[in-house]
Amino acid sequence: MKRYRHYNKKRAIVLACFGSVIEQQKYLDLKDVVEDKFPDCEVFVSFSSRMVIKMLKKEKNEEYKNLPQTLSDVDMLGFKHVVVASINIYPTDEHEVLKKIVDGFKHFSLANIKCTNALLTKTKETSNFLKDLNEKVTQEDTANLYVIHGTPRLDTSGIDSINYAASFLEMISESNFTCSLEGAMPYNEISDALKLKMKKAGVKKVQVIPMLLVSGNHYMKDMHEIRDDLSDTFDSTIASSLSKGDTFNLIELEKTQTIILKEIEDSFKMMGIKHKQFTY
Repeated sequence: MKRYRHYNKKRAIVLACFGSVIEQQKYLDLKDVVEDKFPDCEVFVSFSSRMVIKMLKKEKNEEYKNLPQTLSDVDMLGFKHVVVASINIYPTDEHEVLKKIVDGFKHFSLANIKCTNALLTKTKETSNFLKDLNEKVTQEDTANLYVIHGTPRLDTSGIDSINYAASFLEMISESNFTCSLEGAMPYNEISDALKLKMKKAGVKKVQVIPMLLVSGNHYMKDMHEIRDDLSDTFDSTIASSLSKGDTFNLIELEKTQTIILKEIEDSFKMMGIKHKQFTY
């Protein structure tokens, strides 16, 4: 097939991210980590939020592309093997759209394209991730309120991942509580019941733990509002950063990056490209 002769480059990785106006550098730092682990791959970053793409262009004169645009560029450049890494916590809406885009490109691109799982997809890795996170953030005599972003529909694909994360965190410690920003168990709707439950448990101090990949607008606005609301009843704070940054986020955690890198590696293996071909 004559068209295939144009696919003369080996491997590419596309980091499919939601995007952030405030913390886009966090995604670029992740790109550096991936490039270091897969030195024979060219790594690209795409953002799915059109609002973020437009705002970065308007406010910072920085140009980013969405996943269809990026895959089109990668195809035109002639990469034979392409892994699209889902940089999403849960396999819900954004991940499902990603899969549809990848499946669509498979109909006309001659490249071998695969996408990875979202971060909290496999039960074993999810349990280990949540247990490790809880051990790192837990402080003596302080309750943990894990705030999950949530999804607006109860019939959303992948919602079991959100429900499992919340249930697991509450199961492993009586000092753990969960809520969401939107969707099931939103803080604004359950705050009174949540405070009463904490009081009955003897809670005096509570730290808000954002279950967010990056510390964007939700962190700056919603997490501070939740902390301030809790301050009427408890000594409340937002969890301190577990990494080099000033704000709490999940994308910089070693466990997060390990899962992402392993998913990329496994996707290449399914293409017949062995582990030994990478510096990992």
